[in-house]
Amino acid sequence: MNKKRLALIISGIVILITIYSFFGATDEEDILLTTKIVRGTYLNEVIISGEAQSTSSKEINGPIGARRFNIYQLKIQDLVAEGTIVKKGGYIGKIDASEVNSKINDARLSLEGAESRYTLQQLDTTLALKQERTTIKDLLFNIEENQLELKRSIYEPPATIRQLEIKIEKFERELKEKREDYSIKKRQSNAKMIQVGTEVSKIKKQIEELIDLQKEFTVYSEDDGMVTYVKDWNGNKKKVGSTISPWEPAMASLPDLTKMESKTYSNEVDIRKIKKGLKVKIGFDAFPDIEIDGVVTDVANVGENKRGSDIKLFQVLIKLNSTNKNIRPGMTTSNRILTHQEDNVLMAPLEAIFSKDSISYTYVKSGYSIEKRQVELGLANNEVVIIKKGLKENDVVYLNAPENMEEKSIKLLK
Repeated sequence: MNKKRLALIISGIVILITIYSFFGATDEEDILLTTKIVRGTYLNEVIISGEAQSTSSKEINGPIGARRFNIYQLKIQDLVAEGTIVKKGGYIGKIDASEVNSKINDARLSLEGAESRYTLQQLDTTLALKQERTTIKDLLFNIEENQLELKRSIYEPPATIRQLEIKIEKFERELKEKREDYSIKKRQSNAKMIQVGTEVSKIKKQIEELIDLQKEFTVYSEDDGMVTYVKDWNGNKKKVGSTISPWEPAMASLPDLTKMESKTYSNEVDIRKIKKGLKVKIGFDAFPDIEIDGVVTDVANVGENKRGSDIKLFQVLIKLNSTNKNIRPGMTTSNRILTHQEDNVLMAPLEAIFSKDSISYTYVKSGYSIEKRQVELGLANNEVVIIKKGLKENDVVYLNAPENMEEKSIKLLK
């Protein structure tokens, strides 16, 4: 019984200790958070997300000569997947060729009609000129016949002889006129033949050009590279079903992956801090382990409104100083732009700074007591603030206000 009683007593004591440890009163210092003032390098950064893109790329265009044939809307019928690695001459995609095929068929029908007109004109010319040549020969025979009769009529009365001479003169005049008519008709026939023949040649050339254009509706790469889709005017990437035009014929591009940048936009507050030449640390959402150094190369002077928002944003371009084989255009980037740096300065967390009546102060541990001490502050970022006066390295400060310290006076700076 004594052993059982002893065991019960010990168990009760353990339970009491456990309850006390969980629900008992605690010392004030157990619930107050503290930290030390440290000396180090202060960094002020603007952190904005962006999109990786190449600074140099070759556009892959659809048929650029379509406008000559009044073809203005070209629909993408097929397109390789974005990110596909292609060799020079490799297949990229196909444009719907139904319109150009229709124009080829129409041109071939026009050619048949033109060739028929050419043949008819050729036959008409041959027949007309043959008739003119026959008339000229008949006149020559008449002249020759009357000349022979004139020679036999040397003993005829003068009136008869004169009548034959007039007849010969009349035939000679008609012969001259017919020869002139023949020359004119021949030139006219040649002109008509040239006109119809030119029409035939023009249509044949048009068909050849349309067939060459038709070949451009299957698009091949002009170089080695990785295919990326281009964006249209509203920021949407080209895809199967999208349209291109003779004025904007690009359907994809081959970026130079050795020349990359991050394109980003800053708000009106942060843009004042960002200047050309500032150093940047660039991270990638898809590859958290990759971080690349960069530099700001361009800062827009004029803001622009993004779709669906009235907030003015300013474009910022950041050049990557190096690259990585895993980086691809279109990847989301995290850009930490270093706008200010100070070495060998005292720093405190923002949570350790309090204020009253425009006086900044901290709660500083001093032995077994706590002081409210005024501090002179320098620049601050989202985490820490520079301490110019009032604290020294390794001072312990409180991150939350201790109880019953509101009425305690602040120790002012000298």
